[in-house]
Amino acid sequence: MATVAGAMGEAPAARRRAGRSAGVVAFYLACVALAAAFLFPLVWAFVTSLKPAAEIVATPPSWLPRRLTLEHYRGLDEVGRGVARYVSNSVLTAAYTILGTLVLSTLAGYGFARFGFWGKNALFVLVLAPLMIPFQAIMIPLFLVLRELNLNNSLLGLAMVNITAQLPFGTFVMRNAFASVPREIEEAALLDGCGQIRLLFQLMLPLVIPGVVTIGLFAFFASWNELYAALIYLTDEDKYTLPLLLAAARANPGLFGGTNWGGLQASVAITMLPCLLLFVALQRYYVSGLSSGAVK
Repeated sequence: MATVAGAMGEAPAARRRAGRSAGVVAFYLACVALAAAFLFPLVWAFVTSLKPAAEIVATPPSWLPRRLTLEHYRGLDEVGRGVARYVSNSVLTAAYTILGTLVLSTLAGYGFARFGFWGKNALFVLVLAPLMIPFQAIMIPLFLVLRELNLNNSLLGLAMVNITAQLPFGTFVMRNAFASVPREIEEAALLDGCGQIRLLFQLMLPLVIPGVVTIGLFAFFASWNELYAALIYLTDEDKYTLPLLLAAARANPGLFGGTNWGGLQASVAITMLPCLLLFVALQRYYVSGLSSGAVK
């Protein structure tokens, strides 16, 4: 009787283990399907950039190129001032944007998190208010400000526009990141004679690296992919950035109103490669920064 009862007791447990195993398998299959759906456009753009022009527009389309070619990448050098100039302009603008966003967001976030002053909460809401204002509403005021500063048609002026757009979110993330650090750590350092500047840069910053990386990545992505502001505030072709290369590479010189799919996909591949590499390299900091800094 005991043996029969034991066997009857083991059967539900085995069914539960089998059910859990099936659930885990279904979860991973769903993750693989979602990953494939998200990665397909990226892989397709890269594969298309390596196809000959005739094969790109062939019907039915081929999944893999029958012949690999770099003609579309070489053709980008004939667009405007050449792809190297556009890449260098984008890198310089992104560097300005990241540096300005990190410095200003870190200082503002630390001030809002650690210092008490009259009207702090109202000022913080005011800093976040631009998140609710569309860029089109401030486009003309920003243009007038840049004109007064003699920064129109300059990469530094474009970077200042990008910094203005990134500061509200960056301040929000850094304020919450600093607020999540226990005050006892700061108080112990102050008792040991540490000054505020040294406290911020030598003690607090290493503790909020995920938040710093998060706003740095957001600033890079925003600057690297910004088309609208670059189209408005830049008029000198020598200062054009990569998104403007995409717009220029799209035109088909052999067909009026047509699309140069090969050149377009080649420029897309060049544009997305740094974003993919940076995100993969800094993914753990990015996820940690969003979860601990922006949610807690």
